[in-house]
This record gives sequence, C-alpha cells and structure tokens, in this order.
Amino acid sequence: MTQTDPDWWRGAVIYQIYPRSYQDSNGDGIGDLKGITARLDHIARLGADAIWISPFFTSPMKDFGYDVSDYCDVDPMFGTLADFDALVARAHDLGLKVMIDLVLSHASDQHPWFKQSRKDRVNDKADWFVWAEPKPDGTPPNNWLSVFGGPAWQWDARRQQYYLHNFLTSQPDLNLHHMPVQEALLDAARFWLERGVNGFRLDTINFYFADKYLRDNPSLPPELRNDSIAPKVNPYNHQVHLFSKNQPENLDFLRKFRAVLNPFNAAAVGEVGDAQRGLEIMAEYTSGGDKVQMCYPFEMLQPTRLTAGALVETFARMQAKAPDAWPCWAYSNHDVIRHVTRWGLSDAAARSYTVLLMCLRGSVCLYQGEELGLPEADVALEDLQDPYGIEFWPEFKGRDGCRTPMVWVSDNASGGFTTGKPWLPVDARHLGRSVAAQGDEAGSMLAHYRHALAFRRAHEVLRTGAMDGIAAAGDVARFLRRGDEVLFCAFNLDEKAGSVALPDGTWEQIGTELGSVPVDAAEIHLPGWGFALARQA
Repeated sequence: MTQTDPDWWRGAVIYQIYPRSYQDSNGDGIGDLKGITARLDHIARLGADAIWISPFFTSPMKDFGYDVSDYCDVDPMFGTLADFDALVARAHDLGLKVMIDLVLSHASDQHPWFKQSRKDRVNDKADWFVWAEPKPDGTPPNNWLSVFGGPAWQWDARRQQYYLHNFLTSQPDLNLHHMPVQEALLDAARFWLERGVNGFRLDTINFYFADKYLRDNPSLPPELRNDSIAPKVNPYNHQVHLFSKNQPENLDFLRKFRAVLNPFNAAAVGEVGDAQRGLEIMAEYTSGGDKVQMCYPFEMLQPTRLTAGALVETFARMQAKAPDAWPCWAYSNHDVIRHVTRWGLSDAAARSYTVLLMCLRGSVCLYQGEELGLPEADVALEDLQDPYGIEFWPEFKGRDGCRTPMVWVSDNASGGFTTGKPWLPVDARHLGRSVAAQGDEAGSMLAHYRHALAFRRAHEVLRTGAMDGIAAAGDVARFLRRGDEVLFCAFNLDEKAGSVALPDGTWEQIGTELGSVPVDAAEIHLPGWGFALARQA
C-alpha cells in the first residue's frame, strides 16, 4: 500500500507499544522513544502494518500517561519532540504507519486548563470541565460511579462544587459540551498529524460526553452484570451507565474529528468500553464514512476463553447491530491479563487462536510480547505500581502483570530492556521466551506469528474481503472469506479432536507453514486445536 492510500487501515495489523516497557535507552529503568526507535526493526520483521504507541505526553503519571498535562509535548521521561520525530521518520522508512493514543475524555488535574478552571466560576476556563452543584445535603449531584471504584465526583473547596472523574480523582473529565474544549482537542490532533502521525487510538471514545442534565444511572440486575469493563469486586458493574457515557452528542464531535483526519489520510480506532452496548456503539461510531474508521470492542478481551459458539454469537450480533461496522480485534492489551494466561492456553492453543485472529474480518491489534507467547507476569504486592491494583488487591491485582518489560535477550535479569533497575520486575519465566531466544528457531512462537502475519498479507481477501457462512458445530468454528478469492477457514477451539465438512466444490490446502491440516476428504479431521485453511480452485 502507498503512503497516501486512505484505506491503509482496513485489515491492518497494528502492534501496540506500551512505551514504559518496550526499551530503555538511557538506563533509568523506564522505556522511552529512542528505545522504541531502536527496536522498530523487530516490528517490521514481524510483518505489522502500523504501531500504536500508548501515551507518552507530559503527565504526572498518576495513571501512567493516561492523565495528560500537555497534549502537545513529550514527557521528559520518554524524551523530546525531536526524539518523536526521529521515531516517525524511522517507522515510515520501514513501511510502518504510526498511531498514537489520544486521551480526550479527561485530562490531568495538573493540566493548566484544570488549574485555571478550579480557581473560580468566572474565569476563561471555568466551563472546560464538568462541574456540578452538590445536592442540598452536600452529597454528589448524582449516583455515577468511577471505573476505578467509588463515586465519580470529587469535591473541590475552591469552587465549592463537585467535578466529574470517570477514572482517578486526578483525572477530571473535560466538558465537551463546551465548544472551545472541542476546538482545543481537535487542535491537539492536528498538531500530531502535522508531525507525520498516521492516526490515533482514541481512549475511552464513548466517555467524551456526559448527560448535560446529570440524571442518575439506573441499576443493573445482578444476573446481567459482567466483569468485561471492571473487575467483579468493583461496584461500577452495578449500574447501567446510561447517562454517564454513550451520549448522542458524541456523533457530531466524531464527525468533526474525521474532518481533521481526512486531509492527512489518517485513521482512528476508538476504544469502546461498554459491557451492554459495545457492538451497537461500534456501529454508530463507524457508520456512514464520516466518523471514526474502526472501533476496538471488548468481545475478545473477555475473561472467559473465546469458544466457537461465542465467536459465532459475536459475529451474529455484529451482523444484526453493526453490519457495516469495522472492528479492530484484540486478545490482549495493557489493561487486561495476557490472553495466554487469562484463557489458560497451551502453545498449541495459542497458535490456533493466532491464526484465527488473522483470518477474521476486521483489523487486528497485537500487544507487545504477545508474539513471544508471554504469560501474565507475577508481580508481588510490594512491586505494584498500578493504582487500580493497589485499590482492589488481592481480589484484583491490577494491570501491572501485563505491563512488565519486553524481553529481548535471555542472558540478563532485565531481558535486555534496561541497564538499570526496571520500573517493574521482569518475570524470570519470560526470559526463555525472549526475542533472541526465539528469533532463529523455526518452530518458535515468534516464527509462527511472522508466518501468520505473512499469510494475512499474502491473501488480500483476509484483509478486506467479506466474511460469511460462519457456524459452529460443537467446538469447531467455520466460515468463508470472499473477495478476489474464496477461502475456507475452520478452527477446532478445543483440545479434543473434531471434524468439519468441506463445502462443495474443489478446494486446495493453504497455510501449511502455519500447520493447516490436509483438505483431501469431504470430512476434515481436526486434532485438538487443529485448523484447516483452503482455497477454492
């Protein structure tokens, strides 16, 4: 694809980098932009189309960069704007697009906007955040809850009002009902696009607006609660978040955002955090060609393993609610337990799920270390950094276990990540799965990921084609991909053997380098975690 192709994002494989943990270039134990630049060859060789870098903006780091205090600068711990420019240039030289994480729903309480806003009720930034009067008894204005636990309102003595925070109290929510706020955020996007960025991952895209009347959220019956957004121990799961997010005003803002993207042929993928309406919201936000191109749903980030039945049900729901939506699927990211551990996968199972991901309609996000088959790291309480985990320990251990440093070599305790003390300890079990240990091993997990990404790239139908005929028979899922060729894909998502009927017609086996089984009979035998890939002749 050319640099100017406006549809470069469709079917792309996007590699997520958590900058604190990718590569440290100066020995302070924290990853940085120069470190990322030095390791971009690994991502290019893997076969990814783009990188997504989690926040590196100026921040007090209460939520590790998701609390921004300057949208248009680099935090010194990560480097400088010149370092970022060098990263973009090197990525583009390697044929990689660059996406960065924009956090537009909330800022840091150290942002100059908030410092001014909280001074009084009449200053130029007075309306830039969501402020509200207390109830007559002094309690918060409504029953909204924070994703990180407790009320979503914090009292401020200076203004004698509450401010909204859907996350930490140090992350006040911006008031996007106020047009100057929208313009300031759009200007921040333009700033990075003009520096060569190819797109954005939009954090908590459905939290941008809150109900202007601040109505109470209704309760959610216990039988409907799940822990896809927040851990079970968090009362956030006790509400239908009808008014604290998912507001209709967001659609017009996303149209404005798309208008900023279009001149740059840039793309955006929105993170939709909603346990009840995720696919419906994805449909709203990606429909019509005038909002974001992709959304990042949570259906495959669930605690429970993706089964054949769940896969079919997910695509059936998407067909019913969002037939034209473009999802960006992921099994792992910086907020959830790594899927190898979360789902209890053997190497054989992990390999099958990898190929499945590459065969689904949509784009794909891979999380750093996923290509090595890394399990969730075991982080002791005394080493925890994540405020979320510290709050809910031990029932929920937080997100540090998936954020430990990338392992490049096996012959030192930090895995080649740093010459100093890493900000989070490296799990000793990871060292044997380092890039160096796997790099030249033909049957390694890393080699398997390289083959899987090359297979997707070699078959354009997997990137942009239609998907139909999806069905499940027991633990075996099957579907067709249609475009410039027709492919048959079947996956046994269980350790016990299964079988699947080959569709009528003449078929030839493909994907042998991935481990695809022969398709020389009408009934295909699939060993445990086996899969069949075939092309219609």
